[in-house]
Amino acid sequence: MEILILVVFVLGYAFIALEHPFHIDKAASALVTGVVCWAIFVLGADLIPAHLLEDFQLFLHEYAGESSLAQSVFFEHRLLHHMEEIASILFFLMGAMTIVELVDAHEGFAVITDRIKTKNKVKLLWIIGVLTFFFSAALDNLTTTIVMISLLRKLVDDKQTRWFYVGVVVIAANAGGAWSPIGDVTTTMLWIGTQLSTGVIISHLFIPSLICLIVPLVVLSFTMKGEVDRPVKQEGLEHFLEPTTNAERNTVFAVGVLGLLFVPVFKTVTHLPPFMGMMLSLGVLWILTEIMHKNKNTEAKSQLSVVGVLRKIDVASVLFFLGILLAVAALAEVGHLLVMADWLRTELDNIYAINISIGILSSIVDNVPLVAASMGMYDIQPAGSEGWDAFFMQDGRFWQFLAYCAGTGGSALIIGSAAGVAAMGLEKIDFIWYLKRISLLAILGYLAGAFTYILMFS
Repeated sequence: MEILILVVFVLGYAFIALEHPFHIDKAASALVTGVVCWAIFVLGADLIPAHLLEDFQLFLHEYAGESSLAQSVFFEHRLLHHMEEIASILFFLMGAMTIVELVDAHEGFAVITDRIKTKNKVKLLWIIGVLTFFFSAALDNLTTTIVMISLLRKLVDDKQTRWFYVGVVVIAANAGGAWSPIGDVTTTMLWIGTQLSTGVIISHLFIPSLICLIVPLVVLSFTMKGEVDRPVKQEGLEHFLEPTTNAERNTVFAVGVLGLLFVPVFKTVTHLPPFMGMMLSLGVLWILTEIMHKNKNTEAKSQLSVVGVLRKIDVASVLFFLGILLAVAALAEVGHLLVMADWLRTELDNIYAINISIGILSSIVDNVPLVAASMGMYDIQPAGSEGWDAFFMQDGRFWQFLAYCAGTGGSALIIGSAAGVAAMGLEKIDFIWYLKRISLLAILGYLAGAFTYILMFS
């Protein structure tokens, strides 16, 4: 049973990584993988895994020794236990995606993008890189990548030149997301799981993440010369029928960004799960836009309301996370993650080597399950722990370095992060082109940031 689940997991990952050659959406592969892994676990479990025996004994006692009934209820209990955390992450993502789509529907991001006038390749490179870095921290790396690619299409006409900028956007989005509790799914998972607090994430990971971006920018600054060609602006009659006024755009942009930034503050004050703060921010923005457009005709209002924007939400991405987190949860239940934890601890015996390895692996497979696996492999140790356990306390160095490595390591390959996958889909970037032109730059930045962290805190 244990081997079969592992085989299904590996096959599922193969279909996810080779999404484009197989022409099967990774969300479908992830859902099948997650559900099948749990089905095999439940149907093939003749013996309760050793690490779950203590919990199972409680159910056995409650059901008066009826093993089959107790076992059935126990498995359901274990699944719902994992679903609490999974649902929290999914609702958080859906709220964030809705807010960003609502701002975009009001053309709120034009507040910044319309101010970029330079055609110099190097200046534009730094502007795009820095903007993406901070946008990603305030929003999230996936949405930021989509917004910045939309911007680049208005700024750079040549496809090959634009691909270089998109490559930088992927690196910058992942680096920017790593030092913010709401910037990257993996950092969000560690934040929601209480492995890391907001202050530690920002203060300890900002400089390493910045170095991860600066190194590729410096290298490219010596190779890129000249000016970019802007696309010829084509405007139809509909261009002049502005859907929103300047005041509406600025208001929605400001309230949307402030709402996202409010989420970690809300969690710190109330100690409620982060998705609650996200839902509050979404509700406030929803009420604001309903009042703002109450006198407009139905057609115009439908494009600017939350109800209309919800149709644009990337539900496939949400279902992908659901499937892959279910699959990782199944591996945790079987005990594979405990075995992996023991192997890494025995063979590497160094938290920095373990995390750097996880970061490199995240470029081959998605970083979400790797972080989920790490969270399942190692427990949060109590305050005051010493020796090896001290690294695994809340805000311990292992969790800090994991957030950096898992967040930025995926940039090494275009399929290694949500930002990269989005860029690949939107711009049709070839896997081999990215491997030849961008991968080395991403790895240099990743290692430079990693060594910066080690020098700062070792």
